[in-house]
Amino acid sequence: MKSFLQTIDWLKFQESVGHKTWRFDDGKIRANIIKLGLPMGKSILYVPHGPEIDFEHVAGGLKNELSNFIKYLKDLAKEEKAIFVKIEPMSDIVIELMYRRGFKRSSKQIQPYKTVVLDLNLPEEHLLGKMHTKTRYNIKVAEKHGIEIKPSKDVDEFWKLLQKTTKRDRFSSHSKEYYEKLLKLNGELKVDLLIAYNESKPVAGAIVLRYGDIGYYLHGASDYESRAMMAPYALHWDIIKYLKEKGISKYDFWGIDASKWPGVTRFKLGWGGDLKEYPGSFDLPVSRLWYLAYSLARRIF
Repeated sequence: MKSFLQTIDWLKFQESVGHKTWRFDDGKIRANIIKLGLPMGKSILYVPHGPEIDFEHVAGGLKNELSNFIKYLKDLAKEEKAIFVKIEPMSDIVIELMYRRGFKRSSKQIQPYKTVVLDLNLPEEHLLGKMHTKTRYNIKVAEKHGIEIKPSKDVDEFWKLLQKTTKRDRFSSHSKEYYEKLLKLNGELKVDLLIAYNESKPVAGAIVLRYGDIGYYLHGASDYESRAMMAPYALHWDIIKYLKEKGISKYDFWGIDASKWPGVTRFKLGWGGDLKEYPGSFDLPVSRLWYLAYSLARRIF
């Protein structure tokens, strides 16, 4: 199954938040392409979780198909003053083919290349049994504090929690408008906001996207002052049950990295899901001089 990042809905959403986009689809190779800005009028062309190749319908002409696709990318990059094309495919076979045609591994990833995926087809008691003992314990702690989970349309509640989280953990978030537009998706992609409350006070929140039979935990926030209540544990246990009710068979916790986010990684691993790893990020330099300057600047700053 393809990634939600390669759907038409996601491409339209990216357009709605100000990105220029293109869709390549010749019936055999498909790719959503998003333009990301850089200083000095330069840019990157980015293919998230792609390209996708339909090997079943490629009959002896793959070499020409790939050549046409790469030519399209290079021509588009030159038109848009993009110094390189970045791809993050989900398939080892795809990246092997692209690697032979000039793509090189990059240390800069946009999407996480490791994640944890929980099988929701199991009964609730089995899911509880797969959890780390600390995770089960913290769910009970949250229940004792009377944490209540409710679906919400109030972006302000989530935004206030997110501001506290970004300030505490020193990371940047998207704009408030980004989350507002994300929550309006209701076609092939469906998005839910769930908030954990303690006596009507929001203490944690999560944005979950549904696509096909998979639910994705895209964004989360919590109130550090209420950390003893363990609200995120009650929140995600409720999300798991909610997704099961919707007929979703997998819950993707969407990204782990023990060195960058040790606490978040421990939290996600504690639910007993399976570790999944993608090939990573690969770049095709279009302007080699600018690409070298970009690479050097990244090392310095």
